[in-house]
Amino acid sequence: MKEAQDKRFTHLDKEGNPNMVDVSHKIVTRRTAKARALVQLTDEILDHMQKEDIHTKKGPVFQTAILAGIMAAKKTGELIPLCHPLPLENCHLTIRLHNQNNVEIIATASITAKTGVEMEALTAASVAALTIYDMCKAMSHRIVIKEIMLLEKSGGKKDFKP
Repeated sequence: MKEAQDKRFTHLDKEGNPNMVDVSHKIVTRRTAKARALVQLTDEILDHMQKEDIHTKKGPVFQTAILAGIMAAKKTGELIPLCHPLPLENCHLTIRLHNQNNVEIIATASITAKTGVEMEALTAASVAALTIYDMCKAMSHRIVIKEIMLLEKSGGKKDFKP
């Protein structure tokens, strides 16, 4: 019971109102986070695969999705109401065929700061997945964004790695 009492939603104050977490008392550390998104594509879409990317009239899908993911990570504080705006030091995405018709997006973000970058990594992976959907939807609407998840984080109060 004590453990459940210690756990609370950090973005709510004692009265239950939305609250930006006060990080002024935290120490600056190197923080990294890695997130993944899986996108299931159809055979019709994958037939356009050339040299590790899908080429459409809109351009190279994976390359465009990487740029969109990086741009989104840099704007996470503007997109998610209670996220701190962070000057990212690094954001890196890789996109590759995973198995069968799945495309795997891995987004890694890092910073030296008082707060972590898991939301930036998750946002990067999410927007990259949405960009793949947007660029391929003319060929098929049977695209499925199957999973978006945090793979690991380090450098804060608690590290996470399943």
